[in-house]
Amino acid sequence: MATICRDQKMHPRIPPALLLPLLFLLLALGCGPVHGCPAGCQCHQQQTVFCAARRGPRVPRDLPPDTLGLYIFENGITTLDAGSFAGLPGLQLLDLSQNQIASLPGGVFQLLANLTNLDLTGNRLREVTNETFRGLRRLERLYLGKNHIRLVQPGAFDMLDRLLELKLQDNELRALPPLHLPRLLLLDLSHNSLPGLEPGALDTPKVETLRLAGLGLHQLEEGLLGPLQNLHDLDVSDNQLEQVPPALGALQGLTHLRLAGNSRIAQLRPEELAGLAALQELDLSNLSLQALPPALFGPLPRLRLLAAARNPFNCVCLLSWFGQWVRESRVTLASPEETRCHFPPKNAGRLLLQLDYADFGCPATTTTTTTTTATAPTTGPAAHEPPPPPPSVVPTLPWPTEPASEAPSLPPAARPTVAPAPPPQDCPASTCLNGGTCSLGARGHLECLCPPGRAGLYCEGREEPGTRPTPAPATPGPPRALLLEPASPTSLRVGLQRYLQSPVPLRSLRLTYRNLSGPDKRLVMLRLPASLAEYTVTQLRPNATYSVCVQPLGAAWVPEGEEACGEARTPPATRSSHAPVTQAHEGHLPLLIAPALAALLLAALAAVGTAYCVRRGRATAAGAQGKGQVGLGAGPLELEGVKVPLEPGPLVAEAGGEAPLGGPECEAPLMGCPGPGLLGPLPPKAYT
Repeated sequence: MATICRDQKMHPRIPPALLLPLLFLLLALGCGPVHGCPAGCQCHQQQTVFCAARRGPRVPRDLPPDTLGLYIFENGITTLDAGSFAGLPGLQLLDLSQNQIASLPGGVFQLLANLTNLDLTGNRLREVTNETFRGLRRLERLYLGKNHIRLVQPGAFDMLDRLLELKLQDNELRALPPLHLPRLLLLDLSHNSLPGLEPGALDTPKVETLRLAGLGLHQLEEGLLGPLQNLHDLDVSDNQLEQVPPALGALQGLTHLRLAGNSRIAQLRPEELAGLAALQELDLSNLSLQALPPALFGPLPRLRLLAAARNPFNCVCLLSWFGQWVRESRVTLASPEETRCHFPPKNAGRLLLQLDYADFGCPATTTTTTTTTATAPTTGPAAHEPPPPPPSVVPTLPWPTEPASEAPSLPPAARPTVAPAPPPQDCPASTCLNGGTCSLGARGHLECLCPPGRAGLYCEGREEPGTRPTPAPATPGPPRALLLEPASPTSLRVGLQRYLQSPVPLRSLRLTYRNLSGPDKRLVMLRLPASLAEYTVTQLRPNATYSVCVQPLGAAWVPEGEEACGEARTPPATRSSHAPVTQAHEGHLPLLIAPALAALLLAALAAVGTAYCVRRGRATAAGAQGKGQVGLGAGPLELEGVKVPLEPGPLVAEAGGEAPLGGPECEAPLMGCPGPGLLGPLPPKAYT
């Protein structure tokens, strides 16, 4: 027992009670003599080479010829050539992510005829040619995200007829050649500049997950999505859509839909969601919704997770049904703490789910006839919406004289005997105060036309002739610098206390922000109530600099266009980065045995899940008709590997970080169980 494994020697200070369990674990994992392991790499797992701490411009030489899995991420590699992988005929998994590779010579992978998984994420590639992946006839997963790819030649992927997953997100593509990939299950094109995807561009009839976020899309053609009848998960967030694309109605199998960040969508109608009866998860965050029709979710009987955060909701009577519907249905509302009212002023900043029926300002129903008048107060809503009056009853509303208190009804002699004209569709009668007339603007926003003597966003204030407030030059405006501080790696906290101390009441605030570090520097605009002390801007990117500006709206003391601005940087991701597989300090070896045992135990337990992952991936690759579940996070076929995402998926994060509903059946990372002979998961690596 003088030598158990290579580089693992007996030490006089190891507790004897740990020796026997350690021996059995090492033998069970197949730890034996290791030959030909390159300097700076670890080869303790059979047929796997793990180079985490190594630095060098080239792929390490003298690799064991029986290597099946080669992990050389974040090594500083700049150059690949035809001999980089000579002598590795059986290699199945190659991870070259987060290096400095700027080009790939034609046929550089041609010797790797058995390669099934190739990860080139986070390099400096600029183009993909028809010769780049020549010879990879068995490739199933290809990750090219977070490069600088501007050109993909036509036919660059045509030879990869076994490909199951293709990721091209976060590149600089401005055009996409037609993709002919008959077995593809996952396609990620997010965050490129592809505002117009032509019909027929995606010849991927079996694709289940399609990510088109941040492309600048104004519409989705039916000819693009119509042939994708196997589509389950569609992400079209952060685009320029003005409505729910009508082409979605043909996707009867769609279960997950993300529309978040399409700030031009100001209205939703039930008929726009018709045909999506299988939908289970819907993300409506960061739109411009002020109202939700009571029958909106009627066409979605299977809906179980809904995100509607960061919308400028107008919490008046039309929206009173929503909270009760959430409480009584089986639908989980993601991120309820960010689902707030923005209007009217009395409800601004309040949580939508914490409002009672009376808080929505639904008036007591009064009946009026030509001869007699009776009043029948209404104490609560119906099952899902305010009760409509009977056909013979004409509702009239109390006419308040002060916004802060309710005024009594007018005497019977002064009440109108003719029903008032109905308000425009989707514009509740109780929106405008003091006799104001409600209408829908060009983009669907509610607007109030105030009668003489009244002013304000909702006609809540008085305006006497000759007393309109004028700008006071002597009154100083707010400081131009804005109070910003990081709240998390993906959010910034904006201090708004100075606006609460404004000498003149403000209608609302306009907050705008843009990412100064990334390629997408488009401006994002939010409208906030002026009663908030602070606001947290979420869904940002870690380790990025953001410019944030706040402008008061409706203030008499600040000139139009004056803004308070500031810049702040989000912190780096909090996940632990690479740690060397072995660390030895003279005289302290016993302190390292306990963590080693824990890691080995986890590796042994993961071997059970490994077999299931491999069997499932191969069954899908064989073209079986069974369809895997696609959750909000990574699906069971995704080669996310040991690169765990820094943040959970959009709806998962908003739901409190819990496991996604309908998520993968196997939680072990696939790169931890890539194939036969690769025993147990590898240590996690940061994914930036």
